[in-house]
Amino acid sequence: MRAMNARQTDIPFMKMHGLGNDFVVIDARADALAVTPATVRAMADRHRGIGFDQLAVMQAARDADVHLVFYNADGSVSAACGNATRCIARHLITETGHPELTLTTDRGALTARDAGGGLTSVNMGHAMTRWNEVPLAREMDTLELPIEGGPTATSMGNPHCTFFVKDAGSIDLAAQGPLIERHPLFPERTNVQFAHVVAPDVLQMRVWERGTGITLASGSSSCATAVAAHRRGLTGPEVTIRLDGGEIAIRIAEDGVWMTGPTAHVFDGVWRG
Repeated sequence: MRAMNARQTDIPFMKMHGLGNDFVVIDARADALAVTPATVRAMADRHRGIGFDQLAVMQAARDADVHLVFYNADGSVSAACGNATRCIARHLITETGHPELTLTTDRGALTARDAGGGLTSVNMGHAMTRWNEVPLAREMDTLELPIEGGPTATSMGNPHCTFFVKDAGSIDLAAQGPLIERHPLFPERTNVQFAHVVAPDVLQMRVWERGTGITLASGSSSCATAVAAHRRGLTGPEVTIRLDGGEIAIRIAEDGVWMTGPTAHVFDGVWRG
């Protein structure tokens, strides 16, 4: 609980990151703190606020260890955020001493595990590949969209558009990302990935996140890209994805898409907006 003399607008928070994909995490399990889109945008400002790619709110859950609500930096809500889920899972594993947890999101119930060596694994659930699940604006084959470059559409609870190119590093992500994010085929906008195959079990990828922009990494984007590559016969069901912020391991299994990687709890603070 907050101190009695704390101002009504004071919001305690934790700053975390997974491979440089950074988050503000608010623990509202015991104290229902009000978070508005305007507050999210103010906190997200990297010059006048805290700065982050996404914000996550931890809420009490009846049938799980915690319920998570995610916001993009522009204040919009997202049903999934893989790296934030891993960061919070690691925090809860440390807090409770339990090596396995259940976290609920708008995506559904997700299982998280201590993978050893400081790594955390989260099952992000099954990928959705039907046009109306992504969703797309009209019925079509999601394996190769009628967009220049023939990208693949996937949903991990949030929409993804993955381009396979010769060299992901050569793409002008700042120019291409926002154009694809708001393409008419994606009524809810989309996350955008550009990837190339390094080996049958290695992909290089760069990310433009919906409502945020260029990020050093993205858990849900990594899962979506692994699924897209596997569907296209470019890789097997297990792949290492190299991002600007580091590497993450993805495994497509019968029970869902597992991602495993490092996390960091950077600092704690109080927002006084």
